[in-house]
Amino acid sequence: MKAKIEQGSIEGFVSAMEGGNMRFQAPCTVHGTSTDKVAAASGKAPPPHLRLVAFCIPVGPGRSRLIWGFPTNVGVGLAKIIPRWFNHVVMNSIIDSDAYLVHFQERKYAAVGLHNWHKASYVPTSSDSMIVAYRSWFRKYCRNQVGWATPQSIHAPPTPTKQEVLERYWSHVVQCTSCSAALKAMKAVEVFLQVMSVAVVGFLAVTKETLLRSAVQRTMVVSAAVLCFMASRWLADFIEKNFYFQDYVHAYR
Repeated sequence: MKAKIEQGSIEGFVSAMEGGNMRFQAPCTVHGTSTDKVAAASGKAPPPHLRLVAFCIPVGPGRSRLIWGFPTNVGVGLAKIIPRWFNHVVMNSIIDSDAYLVHFQERKYAAVGLHNWHKASYVPTSSDSMIVAYRSWFRKYCRNQVGWATPQSIHAPPTPTKQEVLERYWSHVVQCTSCSAALKAMKAVEVFLQVMSVAVVGFLAVTKETLLRSAVQRTMVVSAAVLCFMASRWLADFIEKNFYFQDYVHAYR
Protein backbone atom coordinates (compact mmCIF):
# COMPACT_ATOMS: atom_id res chain seq x y z
CA MET A 1 0.00 0.00 0.00
CA LYS A 2 1.58 3.24 -1.15
CA ALA A 3 1.42 6.12 1.31
CA LYS A 4 2.95 9.56 1.47
CA ILE A 5 3.14 12.13 4.24
CA GLU A 6 1.69 15.30 2.76
CA GLN A 7 1.85 17.74 5.61
CA GLY A 8 3.14 17.81 9.14
CA SER A 9 3.32 20.23 12.07
CA ILE A 10 3.05 20.29 15.84
CA GLU A 11 -0.67 19.60 15.37
CA GLY A 12 -0.01 16.30 13.58
CA PHE A 13 0.27 15.09 9.99
CA VAL A 14 -1.67 13.55 7.11
CA SER A 15 -0.73 10.36 5.26
CA ALA A 16 -2.29 10.15 1.79
CA MET A 17 -2.82 6.70 0.31
CA GLU A 18 -4.85 5.03 -2.37
CA GLY A 19 -8.52 5.10 -1.43
CA GLY A 20 -8.30 7.71 1.33
CA ASN A 21 -6.00 9.09 3.98
CA MET A 22 -4.95 8.73 7.61
CA ARG A 23 -4.60 11.77 9.83
CA PHE A 24 -2.74 11.89 13.13
CA GLN A 25 -4.13 14.67 15.28
CA ALA A 26 -1.87 15.43 18.21
CA PRO A 27 -1.53 14.23 20.80
CA CYS A 28 -3.33 10.87 20.60
CA THR A 29 -6.04 10.76 17.89
CA VAL A 30 -6.08 9.02 14.50
CA HIS A 31 -8.68 9.62 11.79
CA GLY A 32 -8.93 7.32 8.79
CA THR A 33 -11.14 8.42 5.89
CA SER A 34 -11.97 6.71 2.63
CA THR A 35 -12.22 8.75 -0.56
CA ASP A 36 -15.63 10.44 -0.67
CA LYS A 37 -17.36 11.97 -3.65
CA VAL A 38 -19.91 14.73 -3.25
CA ALA A 39 -23.44 13.49 -3.86
CA ALA A 40 -25.06 14.68 -7.05
CA ALA A 41 -27.51 17.54 -6.90
CA SER A 42 -30.25 15.14 -7.98
CA GLY A 43 -30.42 13.85 -4.44
CA LYS A 44 -28.70 10.50 -4.99
CA ALA A 45 -27.22 8.81 -1.95
CA PRO A 46 -23.51 9.45 -1.31
CA PRO A 47 -21.06 6.70 -2.29
CA PRO A 48 -20.08 4.06 0.29
CA HIS A 49 -17.50 5.25 2.76
CA LEU A 50 -15.78 4.04 5.89
CA ARG A 51 -14.07 6.03 8.59
CA LEU A 52 -11.88 5.16 11.54
CA VAL A 53 -11.63 7.25 14.68
CA ALA A 54 -9.24 6.04 17.37
CA PHE A 55 -8.03 7.57 20.62
CA CYS A 56 -4.93 5.94 22.10
CA ILE A 57 -4.48 7.59 25.49
CA PRO A 58 -1.41 6.90 27.67
CA VAL A 59 -2.62 6.11 31.19
CA GLY A 60 0.70 5.05 32.70
CA PRO A 61 4.19 3.91 31.70
CA GLY A 62 3.73 0.92 29.39
CA ARG A 63 -0.09 1.19 29.38
CA SER A 64 -2.60 2.95 27.13
CA ARG A 65 -6.38 3.08 26.78
CA LEU A 66 -7.68 2.51 23.24
CA ILE A 67 -11.11 3.88 22.27
CA TRP A 68 -12.19 3.42 18.65
CA GLY A 69 -15.14 3.57 16.27
CA PHE A 70 -15.93 2.94 12.59
CA PRO A 71 -18.53 5.43 11.31
CA THR A 72 -19.84 4.17 7.96
CA ASN A 73 -22.87 4.27 5.67
CA VAL A 74 -22.38 0.63 4.57
CA GLY A 75 -24.32 -2.22 6.15
CA VAL A 76 -26.11 0.02 8.62
CA GLY A 77 -29.06 -2.36 8.83
CA LEU A 78 -26.80 -5.36 9.43
CA ALA A 79 -24.94 -3.46 12.14
CA LYS A 80 -28.20 -3.10 14.06
CA ILE A 81 -28.71 -6.88 14.03
CA ILE A 82 -25.18 -8.03 14.95
CA PRO A 83 -24.70 -7.68 18.72
CA ARG A 84 -22.08 -5.20 19.81
CA TRP A 85 -20.20 -7.82 21.87
CA PHE A 86 -19.60 -9.89 18.73
CA ASN A 87 -17.92 -6.92 17.01
CA HIS A 88 -15.77 -6.45 20.11
CA VAL A 89 -14.72 -10.11 20.07
CA VAL A 90 -13.60 -9.78 16.44
CA MET A 91 -11.72 -6.53 17.05
CA ASN A 92 -10.04 -7.82 20.21
CA SER A 93 -8.54 -10.70 18.22
CA ILE A 94 -7.02 -8.13 15.84
CA ILE A 95 -5.79 -5.87 18.62
CA ASP A 96 -4.11 -8.84 20.32
CA SER A 97 -1.79 -9.20 17.34
CA ASP A 98 -0.59 -5.63 17.84
CA ALA A 99 -0.58 -5.48 21.63
CA TYR A 100 2.09 -8.11 22.16
CA LEU A 101 4.32 -6.81 19.37
CA VAL A 102 4.07 -3.19 20.53
CA HIS A 103 4.71 -4.25 24.13
CA PHE A 104 8.13 -5.68 23.28
CA GLN A 105 8.84 -3.15 20.57
CA GLU A 106 8.82 -0.34 23.15
CA ARG A 107 11.31 -2.24 25.27
CA LYS A 108 13.61 -2.72 22.29
CA TYR A 109 13.40 1.00 21.59
CA ALA A 110 14.29 1.75 25.20
CA ALA A 111 17.28 -0.60 24.99
CA VAL A 112 18.84 1.21 22.02
CA GLY A 113 17.60 4.65 23.08
CA LEU A 114 14.45 6.35 21.78
CA HIS A 115 16.53 8.63 19.55
CA ASN A 116 17.86 5.49 17.84
CA TRP A 117 14.52 3.69 17.52
CA HIS A 118 15.14 3.04 13.81
CA LYS A 119 18.02 0.73 14.76
CA ALA A 120 15.50 -1.63 16.38
CA SER A 121 12.96 -1.53 13.54
CA TYR A 122 12.81 -2.39 9.86
CA VAL A 123 10.52 0.06 8.05
CA PRO A 124 11.41 -0.17 4.34
CA THR A 125 8.07 0.54 2.63
CA SER A 126 6.05 3.68 2.01
CA SER A 127 3.22 2.23 4.11
CA ASP A 128 5.61 2.51 7.08
CA SER A 129 5.77 6.28 6.60
CA MET A 130 3.25 6.97 9.38
CA ILE A 131 5.47 5.15 11.86
CA VAL A 132 8.47 7.20 10.78
CA ALA A 133 6.44 10.42 10.83
CA TYR A 134 5.03 9.72 14.28
CA ARG A 135 8.43 8.92 15.75
CA SER A 136 9.81 12.12 14.22
CA TRP A 137 6.89 14.11 15.63
CA PHE A 138 7.32 12.51 19.07
CA ARG A 139 11.02 13.32 19.08
CA LYS A 140 10.69 16.87 17.77
CA TYR A 141 7.73 18.11 19.78
CA CYS A 142 7.70 15.83 22.85
CA ARG A 143 11.40 15.07 23.25
CA ASN A 144 10.48 11.37 23.30
CA GLN A 145 8.57 11.82 26.56
CA VAL A 146 4.93 11.68 27.62
CA GLY A 147 3.89 14.73 29.64
CA TRP A 148 2.49 12.96 32.70
CA ALA A 149 0.45 15.03 35.14
CA THR A 150 2.47 13.56 38.01
CA PRO A 151 6.13 12.47 38.08
CA GLN A 152 6.66 9.01 36.60
CA SER A 153 9.63 6.70 36.25
CA ILE A 154 11.35 6.99 32.90
CA HIS A 155 11.81 3.23 32.87
CA ALA A 156 9.17 0.84 31.61
CA PRO A 157 7.53 -1.36 34.27
CA PRO A 158 8.70 -4.96 34.63
CA THR A 159 7.68 -7.18 31.74
CA PRO A 160 4.45 -8.98 32.70
CA THR A 161 3.47 -12.45 31.57
CA LYS A 162 1.80 -12.99 28.22
CA GLN A 163 -1.45 -13.72 30.02
CA GLU A 164 -1.31 -10.30 31.67
CA VAL A 165 -0.57 -8.51 28.40
CA LEU A 166 -3.38 -10.21 26.45
CA GLU A 167 -5.99 -10.63 29.19
CA ARG A 168 -9.40 -9.26 28.21
CA TYR A 169 -11.60 -9.48 31.28
CA TRP A 170 -10.23 -6.61 33.38
CA SER A 171 -9.00 -4.54 30.45
CA HIS A 172 -12.30 -4.63 28.55
CA VAL A 173 -15.15 -6.94 29.58
CA VAL A 174 -15.88 -5.53 33.04
CA GLN A 175 -15.98 -2.03 31.55
CA CYS A 176 -18.20 -2.93 28.57
CA THR A 177 -21.93 -3.34 29.24
CA SER A 178 -22.46 -5.39 26.08
CA CYS A 179 -19.62 -7.86 26.70
CA SER A 180 -20.33 -8.22 30.42
CA ALA A 181 -24.02 -8.94 29.72
CA ALA A 182 -23.09 -11.48 27.03
CA LEU A 183 -20.63 -13.19 29.39
CA LYS A 184 -23.27 -13.43 32.12
CA ALA A 185 -25.81 -14.93 29.70
CA MET A 186 -23.32 -17.43 28.25
CA LYS A 187 -22.29 -18.63 31.71
CA ALA A 188 -25.94 -19.20 32.54
CA VAL A 189 -26.39 -21.23 29.35
CA GLU A 190 -23.26 -23.22 30.15
CA VAL A 191 -24.62 -24.16 33.58
CA PHE A 192 -28.01 -25.00 32.07
CA LEU A 193 -26.41 -27.36 29.53
CA GLN A 194 -24.41 -29.11 32.25
CA VAL A 195 -27.52 -29.55 34.41
CA MET A 196 -29.44 -30.87 31.42
CA SER A 197 -26.78 -33.45 30.58
CA VAL A 198 -26.84 -34.77 34.17
CA ALA A 199 -30.64 -34.65 34.30
CA VAL A 200 -30.95 -36.62 31.07
CA VAL A 201 -28.58 -39.30 32.35
CA GLY A 202 -30.58 -39.49 35.60
CA PHE A 203 -33.80 -39.74 33.63
CA LEU A 204 -32.34 -42.63 31.64
CA ALA A 205 -31.27 -44.46 34.79
CA VAL A 206 -34.72 -44.13 36.37
CA THR A 207 -36.91 -44.92 33.38
CA LYS A 208 -34.83 -47.33 31.29
CA GLU A 209 -37.01 -50.29 32.32
CA THR A 210 -40.35 -48.48 32.06
CA LEU A 211 -40.68 -45.60 29.60
CA LEU A 212 -37.58 -46.28 27.50
CA ARG A 213 -37.92 -49.89 26.47
CA SER A 214 -36.45 -49.74 22.96
CA ALA A 215 -32.79 -49.39 22.13
CA VAL A 216 -33.58 -46.50 19.77
CA GLN A 217 -35.21 -44.48 22.55
CA ARG A 218 -32.32 -45.07 24.93
CA THR A 219 -29.83 -44.14 22.20
CA MET A 220 -31.63 -40.87 21.56
CA VAL A 221 -31.63 -39.96 25.25
CA VAL A 222 -27.92 -40.79 25.61
CA SER A 223 -27.16 -38.75 22.48
CA ALA A 224 -29.05 -35.78 23.94
CA ALA A 225 -26.98 -36.00 27.14
CA VAL A 226 -23.72 -36.19 25.17
CA LEU A 227 -24.71 -33.25 22.97
CA CYS A 228 -25.59 -31.11 26.00
CA PHE A 229 -22.26 -31.93 27.62
CA MET A 230 -20.26 -31.26 24.44
CA ALA A 231 -22.11 -27.98 23.89
CA SER A 232 -21.30 -26.88 27.45
CA ARG A 233 -17.60 -27.68 26.92
CA TRP A 234 -17.54 -25.80 23.61
CA LEU A 235 -19.22 -22.81 25.22
CA ALA A 236 -16.79 -22.86 28.15
CA ASP A 237 -13.86 -22.80 25.68
CA PHE A 238 -15.49 -19.95 23.72
CA ILE A 239 -15.97 -17.93 26.92
CA GLU A 240 -12.37 -18.45 28.03
CA LYS A 241 -10.84 -17.48 24.68
CA ASN A 242 -13.05 -14.47 23.94
CA PHE A 243 -13.73 -12.95 27.36
CA TYR A 244 -10.67 -13.87 29.43
CA PHE A 245 -7.52 -14.90 27.57
CA GLN A 246 -6.52 -16.36 24.24
CA ASP A 247 -2.91 -16.90 23.36
CA TYR A 248 -1.75 -15.26 20.13
CA VAL A 249 1.08 -17.06 18.34
CA HIS A 250 2.19 -14.89 15.43
CA ALA A 251 3.98 -17.77 13.74
CA TYR A 252 0.62 -19.50 13.24
CA ARG A 253 -1.23 -16.50 11.78
